[in-house]
Amino acid sequence: MSERSKPGEQDLVRRSAGEVERSPEGGRKRPAVRDGLLPAAVQGFGVTFAQIFRTVTTEQYPFEPKVTKPRYHGRHVLNRHPDGLEKCVGCELCAWACPADAIYVEGGDNTEDARYSPGERYGAVYQINYLRCIFCGLCIEACPTRSLTMSNDFELADDNRRDLIYTKEQLMAPLLPGMEATPHPMRLGDDEKDYYVREPEPRP
Repeated sequence: MSERSKPGEQDLVRRSAGEVERSPEGGRKRPAVRDGLLPAAVQGFGVTFAQIFRTVTTEQYPFEPKVTKPRYHGRHVLNRHPDGLEKCVGCELCAWACPADAIYVEGGDNTEDARYSPGERYGAVYQINYLRCIFCGLCIEACPTRSLTMSNDFELADDNRRDLIYTKEQLMAPLLPGMEATPHPMRLGDDEKDYYVREPEPRP
């Protein structure tokens, strides 16, 4: 003769056997009770009327351009050194880090007659496909020379898919006063360390 099961043991055996526990009322639940005394339709109209008297936040874009935050992830920029040489050394780390496969880089070798960057190589071909780019910023983190950064430019809409593949000429930063268009010899030193490993200039 087996011992009598203790209270709750049968439920434990049923759960371990995979049986579904059912409520005694057949799974029916009582409807939730409304807290308010007004009908649901009146409560819904109350939300609508409350929004009518709020201040309108319509932006007059594009007549009044939207001001973005300083660290906004917008269009990419390929930066230059103070003498105009390109910071990109064609390492292709940004292309490897891109999760959307939106960056294409081809490195080229610098020569004494045609020098584009302080290092041995430079980015001969640089393209970013903004149809794929998700503006995550992982390419910025992967760049070892801080050549690639992101600007606040967000107006990238176009009606032609080909025009949304930006080339190196479109991504290069403009020449500032004192800069010289590439190619040209190194002006800041005889070694690339003078470009990448140098103390910052004191501010006036």
